[in-house]
Amino acid sequence: MTELIDEALRPDLLIVEDDGELRDMLARLLDEAGYRSDGVGDGHRGLHQALTRPYAGMIIDRGLPAVDGLDLIRRLRGRGIDTPILILTAYGAVSDTVAGLDAGADDYLVKPFEIDELLARVRAMMRRHHASDLVIAIGAGKLNVATRTAWRADGREVELSGREATLLQVLIKQPGRVHSRDELRTRVFRGTASASIVDTYVHYLRRKLGSKVIETVRGIGYRIGEM
Repeated sequence: MTELIDEALRPDLLIVEDDGELRDMLARLLDEAGYRSDGVGDGHRGLHQALTRPYAGMIIDRGLPAVDGLDLIRRLRGRGIDTPILILTAYGAVSDTVAGLDAGADDYLVKPFEIDELLARVRAMMRRHHASDLVIAIGAGKLNVATRTAWRADGREVELSGREATLLQVLIKQPGRVHSRDELRTRVFRGTASASIVDTYVHYLRRKLGSKVIETVRGIGYRIGEM
């Protein structure tokens, strides 16, 4: 049951893209980055999906069948849906960007795009709109689960990867409890890697947040420390 709760805290994104291969690729990338996603192939289904369940963010292609991407965004904004939206499009003129932003989008990315830039734009979009969502305290530090941003006790802001944030979240939710490597491997990495992957990500978090953020309990595993 705990694993389901952890999974439920992964931010949900809606992908509205008529290119099936691109839609599937985006879903895989977002999953690896710590999100969950639903994908649909036309504007009509995108409208239905966006109106029937809440999302933390949306990625919408401009050139969609059934309902055009800009029209879809206007309809969502007209229904009071303020979910942040990133437009993906082949139209790269300044006038096209202006039209997309004026329709209600928060950002605009032209195809073909670099994967790192796409993920960075999604993170930035989520930060702007969900800065106070799902914030968990770690002593004098904090973790924002939705944006995968951590703040050290000295106020320094640190951006985490999806796996880093999930590992930190699992440890924070049960302060004082020692988690074995096998348990963390199952809950954070879904058991798809060797137990040494946990040690690697603990090292990453200590490098970013300080050596005391995660304590090693010799022969057992890890527990949350302080930032």
